[in-house]
Amino acid sequence: MKTNLKLFSLLLAGASLYSCDQNSAENQSIKSEKISLEWEILDSLDLEYLGQPVLADVNETAGKVVFYEYTGQDLLITDLEGNIESKFSKSGDTPDAYGFMMSLPGFYNENEISMHGMNGFFLYDLEGNMTKKVKHPEAPGAVAFMAQIGKTSERTTINGKDYILTKSTRSRDTYPGEEIYYEKFRAIEVIDPETETVNDIVPFEEGSIFLNGMGYIKSDYMPAFEADGNVLFSAMGGEPILYKYTITENSATLDTAVNLSIPEFQKIEGKELASFSKGSVAVTSVTPSIRNIHIVGDKLLVAYYSGMSDDQLKELEGYYNQGNQEEAEERYYALEKKVKRGVLVFDKNSLELLGELAMPEEAKSINFVSGDEYLWMVRAAPEDVEEDFLRVYKVGLNAD
Repeated sequence: MKTNLKLFSLLLAGASLYSCDQNSAENQSIKSEKISLEWEILDSLDLEYLGQPVLADVNETAGKVVFYEYTGQDLLITDLEGNIESKFSKSGDTPDAYGFMMSLPGFYNENEISMHGMNGFFLYDLEGNMTKKVKHPEAPGAVAFMAQIGKTSERTTINGKDYILTKSTRSRDTYPGEEIYYEKFRAIEVIDPETETVNDIVPFEEGSIFLNGMGYIKSDYMPAFEADGNVLFSAMGGEPILYKYTITENSATLDTAVNLSIPEFQKIEGKELASFSKGSVAVTSVTPSIRNIHIVGDKLLVAYYSGMSDDQLKELEGYYNQGNQEEAEERYYALEKKVKRGVLVFDKNSLELLGELAMPEEAKSINFVSGDEYLWMVRAAPEDVEEDFLRVYKVGLNAD
């Protein structure tokens, strides 16, 4: 254990603090003052667009929203009322094309969009003109992509300089069927657009389940992260631990680890390394995971999805194996609705747990976007009703 590493075990009723250093160890109880937490829907926008638009990011200072539309592979830039101001696509075979998309687009600043694709890391202005391309430091390994709202590249400022943070896709000359893959693994890339340098940070920490000699699919350890200057908060997918780091452009020093006690959070099970094939990749949307981390004012929000149990997954597998596709899908949606999901709310500075919130009835998805002091949540679409617009709520967090 590193010097000055603090380990918190958090329960909704309070927390236990374990402070470890070279000279002493101390146990003490921390009681949170009881506060009231609630969502408040403040405003909304409607995007009227035929296709499959997905909310990607919001920059309220600029008054802009970016959506990704799957049918035409377009980036849509709108105002805060949903009016489309520009549209562009970079899916062709051109020097400014990002290739296979690895994360949803995000705002780098008020005038530029960042994209992470197989062809590198890109910045575009709001009209679609490429302003910067940074090559991958090595060829990406086998990759898969799931569009999860809120998981985009992040911008942060370290020592007065702006950087892009995004998930790492390096192969490191190995694959998930080798034990060394997990030893070499780093979760996040730190990109300097000015010098075009890229450094990878954040390993699996000592004691991580992902270092137990078993193999795991990509979605088991897909990182969630949020930066506040040189402070980084992160979690590795299905391992319910919140990490706090102090980062530079090429290093991450672990400061605090928070063991999250989440009722019904399923345990991920590794597979024998020999069951993995080089060059293949697998992901699933039902993996228990810390889906995202957001900073809203002085609060840190940790969104989680508890996942399906092994028995439920085996039941679904049985339907599929028998060729009962329609019945399997119906059963999947019925089971998925029952999965526990919610948002843990912490004090950003002390990491004291303040409480937990369920998602509002109007927007039940655990995936949402944060921008400045607010959150942006997609309305749950009415069942059995086709609509030609997408509604997005602007949501505040009230804490009294």
